[in-house]
Amino acid sequence: MKLSTRIALAVGVAVPLLVLGAGWLLVRLVAADLHAQQDVHLRDRATTVARDARGLLQASAADRAPAVERARERRLYNSALDVGIRLIGPEGTASGGPQPDPNVPLPDQAPDPVTVRDGDVSWRALSVRVTGLREGVDGTLWLFSPDTTSEAQLGLVRTRVLTVAGVTAPLAGLLAGAVAARATRPLRRLQQRTSGLDPRSTTTRLDHSPTRVVEVDDLARTLQTVLARYDEQAARTAEGLATARSFSAAASHELRTPLMSMQTNLEILAAHPDLPEDERAETLTDLRREHARLLGLLVMLRDLGRGDLVETEAFGPVDLAEVAEASVADLRRRHPQASVDLVCEPALYVHGWEPGLRTILDNLLANAVLHGCGEAGPARIEVTLRTGTQPDRREAVLTVDDEGPGIPAALRETVFERFHRRPGSSGSGLGLTLVAQQVALHRGRIQVLDRPGGNGTRFEVRLPVHNGNAESPNTLPLRRDWIIETAAHPQQYRQPPDRPGPQGFHKDGS
Repeated sequence: MKLSTRIALAVGVAVPLLVLGAGWLLVRLVAADLHAQQDVHLRDRATTVARDARGLLQASAADRAPAVERARERRLYNSALDVGIRLIGPEGTASGGPQPDPNVPLPDQAPDPVTVRDGDVSWRALSVRVTGLREGVDGTLWLFSPDTTSEAQLGLVRTRVLTVAGVTAPLAGLLAGAVAARATRPLRRLQQRTSGLDPRSTTTRLDHSPTRVVEVDDLARTLQTVLARYDEQAARTAEGLATARSFSAAASHELRTPLMSMQTNLEILAAHPDLPEDERAETLTDLRREHARLLGLLVMLRDLGRGDLVETEAFGPVDLAEVAEASVADLRRRHPQASVDLVCEPALYVHGWEPGLRTILDNLLANAVLHGCGEAGPARIEVTLRTGTQPDRREAVLTVDDEGPGIPAALRETVFERFHRRPGSSGSGLGLTLVAQQVALHRGRIQVLDRPGGNGTRFEVRLPVHNGNAESPNTLPLRRDWIIETAAHPQQYRQPPDRPGPQGFHKDGS
């Protein structure tokens, strides 16, 4: 059923009900007015008749001649005029004029006018107490006025109310239908524009011009929001599928070499059970190293995929100092020979994804342990966390210093390339790639610098400090295709054109 039809039916039903309700109230008001007029007339007559009624009672009590009583009685009836009277006294009842049947019960007293019914006829009745100075002069005077005029007028009002209600029902329905059809025209136009939109097969979207009808404009904005969210989710779904395909492609490409190496070593062990002990130990060491590399590569690829698929809802205020302390404590447990010093400001909050921030710390520290050993012995690592100030914002500045051989300035960008490893390294080549990915997700910057005061390398990460607003900003870049780019270019790193490089500029030199 159309909305205009529903409105017409609703109005067609509501208007007669309103007319009937107003008519009922009108009848009650008219009845009250008519009764008020009759009551005023009865009270006026009661004031005039009461004196003659007292005279009649006094004549009856004094046993005067019948002629005197009849004269007083005629005088009483003449003063009543158009109302009926009934005088009830010690000597009997005298009545005259229009009044209900004597058998109709009357209330004991009616100092205010009441309605008395005699079959189908109603009367307004008023009682007045009549007393005199002499003994025996005590009675009740009843005055009656027929209510037929009021009933006729009320019946006429009722008939007219019903007639008006019956006529207004169809007229109100037709008028409401016409008005509703015109009022819902913007809604019909919106329906016609949206009925042909299929987000699965076309990129055409709703183009709505304000109609100054609040509900229609709100509905149009809601539809535009729904379509925009559909497009966003469709893009994220496609990106997720591409990430899954890329994960399998990158894994198959990068796992091929260590798997083949492991297969070769296993074949050597199987074909030569009497292999010398030193060669067997070397082969087993190679197997363990390739196995560890496989595990590390799978973990890194998984984390890279998680970074590409993380949603904005996962971000929130995170105490970076707590993350740094937990990461350093974990490194000390795994590498007790390494010396790690941590200096950080407490309660330094950033708006971030805690697993991603932990990934930054863990991989920077692992890289420092792996490549930061100096000539003096085990790695010495210094980690600092402080607040930095830029002209437009406050930043959390994280630095990780090691005493390794350092990285030449010309090669500092290549360390973030996917699967880039230093010759002889046992790493997966994805650790610093993960760091660069998470820094980009958190709208931060990372730089490779010389360690101040000596040989070694400094990795400096700058992240925006959480400003404490109730509504968190959208921190995710528009494009997140680190693992997709890994599969497309497994041996080289190419920064997507709309994403800044780890040091804040594009890899193409712009």
